[in-house]
Amino acid sequence: MIEPLTLDQLRVLVAVAETGSFSAAARRLRRVQSAISQAIQALENTLQLELFDRSGKRPKLTEAGQAVVFDARQLLRGAEALRSRAGSMVDGLEPALSLAIDPLFPSDVLLNALHAVEAAFPGLPLTLFTETFGGSEHRLRNRTAHLAIYSLEKTASADLNAEFLTDVEMLPVVSPRHPLAAGGPKLARADLAEYVQLVLTEGVSNGWSRGVLGDRIWQFADVHTRQIFLLGGFGWCNAPRHLVEPEIVEGRLVRLNIKEQPGFTLPLHLVHLQDAPPRRAARFLIEQVRLQFAKPLWLKQKP
Repeated sequence: MIEPLTLDQLRVLVAVAETGSFSAAARRLRRVQSAISQAIQALENTLQLELFDRSGKRPKLTEAGQAVVFDARQLLRGAEALRSRAGSMVDGLEPALSLAIDPLFPSDVLLNALHAVEAAFPGLPLTLFTETFGGSEHRLRNRTAHLAIYSLEKTASADLNAEFLTDVEMLPVVSPRHPLAAGGPKLARADLAEYVQLVLTEGVSNGWSRGVLGDRIWQFADVHTRQIFLLGGFGWCNAPRHLVEPEIVEGRLVRLNIKEQPGFTLPLHLVHLQDAPPRRAARFLIEQVRLQFAKPLWLKQKP
């Protein structure tokens, strides 16, 4: 049976390997040389391996010793990471951070905020879920997500704490190859009735009818697949301005002017369970998201 090895024995082993001798390792660790020799001997007895060839003037790592030194370094790094994480949790840092987010949320804002979190809390495990409509709330309720960003218009609940974040402006758009692109300055509902509207399946199944103007619809599970069909000229849709504005500028999409449908927005909120308030990393993420909204175009924010 292998006796328990200690982190101290591994530190001594690495010190000897890096300094090249027991005496040099003793000086680095500020110990007597006999203590270094005893630690290495105890480690060899525990592992039942000869780690050093002592036949020469200076000890030389055996092949087994080289492999053990490699593993020892990894274990010591892991132990240091454990110590650091435990210390952070004592200071209020969560052991991990998970976020569920509506795909309508601007990706550049999210990327910049997450980069800031990684820089501020290196080594903190981050998990990201992209969910539509009720999916983000489900992640909160089963506690696989600590924080969510989505619209509460259809899913508000008393046990949730929500802060308004931003309004995402929605634009009716179509490919320039589509017949609607040449429909004139103003379009009526009757002009749209014969054409397919591209909508998200989750929105329809959850009763989200805002912006749906007709009965001819194609349903898509995600925003990006819908974007491919939109650019391909298969129909028109209401899409977040920050996603389609570049395509409009480049001439790959055309904005429609619809009489009966003035522009509308979808509000997005920062949401968490009442009994699970944000801790250090989550609060930092919220701050970073708010800071990012000082710059992005095509987003309307409430005062």
